[in-house]
Amino acid sequence: MAAEQMLVVTEVAPYADGPAGVHGVLGQAATALAELAEMAGLAPIRVPRVADLSPDRLDRGGVLALFTIGETPFSPEQRRVIETAWREGRLSVLGVHSATDACHGWPGYGTLLGARFDGHPWTQEFEIDVVDRDHPATAHLDPRWGWRDEIYLFRDLRPDARVLLALAEGQVDMSVPGARTPDCGFPLAWCHTEEGGRSFYSALGHFPGAWETPGFLRHLAGGLSWLLEGAR
Repeated sequence: MAAEQMLVVTEVAPYADGPAGVHGVLGQAATALAELAEMAGLAPIRVPRVADLSPDRLDRGGVLALFTIGETPFSPEQRRVIETAWREGRLSVLGVHSATDACHGWPGYGTLLGARFDGHPWTQEFEIDVVDRDHPATAHLDPRWGWRDEIYLFRDLRPDARVLLALAEGQVDMSVPGARTPDCGFPLAWCHTEEGGRSFYSALGHFPGAWETPGFLRHLAGGLSWLLEGAR
């Protein structure tokens, strides 16, 4: 049976050591994600504050869409329910852009998202290698995709992550502060499964133009359709 709800969480919370950045695109992103949910047959529910999200609502399953940043204040009970419902295949996770830069104090969160944000030395135009075109999130793309965004670095990428997009070689200035090549290279989108759980993540989406670009919206819609394959 298909999942019936998509919870769209867009809370901006402080980091443990100071304020978090604010993405002015959050309202636009939430609207677009809600439209994608409706196109997939889901009921979108905007969640600007996780304090208003009951564990019972999470336990109903569906899709948990995260465009978050900072120490999103999920309660211990909410965390437990999310992890359990995910592993049991009742709740899938769709992460967008800064969602990997959230909940650093929650050990299980990295398991859910697949990796942890570890800096973004560059913001520029660049070419993306479509590493895996045999996926609903990438099947519509050419082998190279031109884009403009923040370029994230990641740590602790799950070894079982299926990388879908990656930064093409020779695109960035390695002399700028913070520039380095992580152990996992430069993935930009991936998916993974564990027991019954499914997660899809895309690092793209910082600028308003992304949310007006059909190719990007098809990318997210494809990720969502892949998640829902596990709910049927």
